[in-house]
Amino acid sequence: MKKPPYLSFACVGCNAPRSQRGWSTVFLQSTFSPSRWHRLAPLVASCACAAVQAQAPAQEDVDQTAAAAVSALATVEVIDSVQAQRRFDSAASHTSVVVEGFSATTPLVHLSELLAGQAGVVAQDRGNYAQDLQIAVRGFGARSTFGVRGVRILVDGIPASMPDGQGQAATAQLSSAAQVDVLRGPLAQLYGNAACGVVQVTTRDPRLGGAAQAGIAMGSQGQRLVDASLDFGDQRLGGLVDISHFETDGWRAHSAARRTHFNGKLVARPDSSTRITALLNLYDQPLAQDPLGLNWQQFQSDPRQATSVASAFDTRKSVGQNQLGVVVERQLNALDSVQLRAYGGTRQLTQSLSFSGAVANSAGGVVDLDRGYQGVGVAWTRALRLASGLPLTWTAGLEANRMSEHRQGFVNQAGSRADLRRNEQDRASNTDLYAQLDAWLSTRWRAVAGLRTSQVRVQVDDHYITPANPDDSGARTWRHTRPVVGLVWSATDALNLYANTGSGFETPTLSEMAYSTGNAGPNFGLSAARSRQWEVGAKWRSQHQQLELAWFDTRSRSEIVPVEAVNGRSVFQNVDNVRRRGLELAWRAERGAWAPKASYTYLDAYFGNPYTGAGGTAVAAGNRLPGTARHVAQLALDYAATPQWRVGGTLQLAGAVFANDTNTASAPGYAAASLHTGYQLGSETPGSTRWQVWARLDNLFNRRYASTLIVNDGNGRFFEPTAGRRLMVGVRAQFL
Repeated sequence: MKKPPYLSFACVGCNAPRSQRGWSTVFLQSTFSPSRWHRLAPLVASCACAAVQAQAPAQEDVDQTAAAAVSALATVEVIDSVQAQRRFDSAASHTSVVVEGFSATTPLVHLSELLAGQAGVVAQDRGNYAQDLQIAVRGFGARSTFGVRGVRILVDGIPASMPDGQGQAATAQLSSAAQVDVLRGPLAQLYGNAACGVVQVTTRDPRLGGAAQAGIAMGSQGQRLVDASLDFGDQRLGGLVDISHFETDGWRAHSAARRTHFNGKLVARPDSSTRITALLNLYDQPLAQDPLGLNWQQFQSDPRQATSVASAFDTRKSVGQNQLGVVVERQLNALDSVQLRAYGGTRQLTQSLSFSGAVANSAGGVVDLDRGYQGVGVAWTRALRLASGLPLTWTAGLEANRMSEHRQGFVNQAGSRADLRRNEQDRASNTDLYAQLDAWLSTRWRAVAGLRTSQVRVQVDDHYITPANPDDSGARTWRHTRPVVGLVWSATDALNLYANTGSGFETPTLSEMAYSTGNAGPNFGLSAARSRQWEVGAKWRSQHQQLELAWFDTRSRSEIVPVEAVNGRSVFQNVDNVRRRGLELAWRAERGAWAPKASYTYLDAYFGNPYTGAGGTAVAAGNRLPGTARHVAQLALDYAATPQWRVGGTLQLAGAVFANDTNTASAPGYAAASLHTGYQLGSETPGSTRWQVWARLDNLFNRRYASTLIVNDGNGRFFEPTAGRRLMVGVRAQFL
């Protein structure tokens, strides 16, 4: 799943039968700019989505005739099609969304704008910037009450998930992104802790020769967006900077937010075999009010209201995060390549919860975190040919990530910070070794196998010790080795069948361990969740359409579930025998000016064993997992009336979702429609200016529904209402 931009591929004879195809790698001047062409073993990197942080092709000299034929190809035009070929031939459920920051008919504020409609994926904007997006892959992550759990988040190959598995999606700058990749299923386990699915955002490369872009957008509920970007440099040294500022008054009461985001990328190519990429990301969200959830009566009477305690305690969050990363890629010789990665950052967070926390053994109603984190990684790849002439690639790598945070808790006195109630130093670290083997067994059969071994350690040093609050210091260490294996059969040039299986590993995060029932201190009793997964699938395509189908099954033990969530504070426990199984179907086509697509996900997620929940409540075997819909579908249609103008619409369908483990409360299913349009003026010739005017109308029929829930909320405030009908319009200018 490692991008595209580091390696680009061109297909020689893509329309020929599979057995006659030859593949050549093109180290573009916009990437490596080598002095010669090389031959690539068939699709040697197509399982990059499965395991590695870097992939490199096997290289052999080719004759001048072949080189001339390849060099005649328009590389820029074939990159997308060849990346699609790699996904088509991979032994996994892997989809990719191309992002075009200029022509997009959406503001590019949330990942949910891009991930909506991906089979097996549910990405919802809570309308609550204090709690981030909710992203779930095959039911993993749907129960998260904050941040992203169960899904590994990467930005340009650098983890946006911490060593303990907690991820943040808001810090990905979408306006300067090139694509968003999603990997689902067992092969995602090779990415590490909590990788039941992987979402990677890749920043585009700087435009050669330079360019500038600016945009402005306004919408309902006081939405205001201003963004600008600048590209500079040449093939040897180039960069881009992108800055955006977004504000909203919020659809609900007490839900205003504002944030500023800066993203920078510098690419240096000191020689034809080396690429150095530096990435700087600055994120400032000084205000994000939290309207909290509503109970059913409140939701029915006025979904735009906030609960009284939200105002009484001024529930809100402020976040500041700064990160710097460097990635070095080096082609050592015709067979070997290496990638080195290092990053570091800081994150400051202050959150006011909906209670005072004044009692002596409380952890306080205001949370203050000051976090520092860093990590390094190295991957070595060798690609060669066997005696039979078939390609074989293996990769070995090491990752080490560290996080340290100063966690404090204070009394919430009408929204202001008062007396200290918690003071501790928390640490989390992981050290992982991984290896992958990718081999063509014949011209029709391909196998991939991988192994990752992890050690995750969390530690708490308590510095707030009183007679009512004893020393809560402690530590936990988890170790796990997880294998995966996959197989692809190319039944015909148009049909691939695949299967894969593997085991998973997910540790509790420091946030999930932060509280225990009846105690202000950490919950060291939580165990790591372990799962066994398998899937089988098929991929078919013709000249004008493509169809993908996957059936999956996962069984988990010691799954981490919220036993209660009260006033924004969640307590977790382990539950055995949790089952997730389902079907994913995705179809898309292109017929002239029309581009329809559809996706459908069936998810049967339930508790296999009975267990005792909060307050001694019995949870029966067979109860559905809260936060998961059994049926989710999307229908979309785009129409390009002219080369300048296009219009489209989507219909989102979702079934009912239970809000608690006892299945006594639920949000009904819904159908929501949206429309979008865009119109372009100007040309792409150097020195000219292009204009893009766009508009979108969401929740067209002003439906009342709750797309996200606060699972197992102890106050019964489960429902987070989705905004009603809302319009946003914008204009962008690009100076070439």
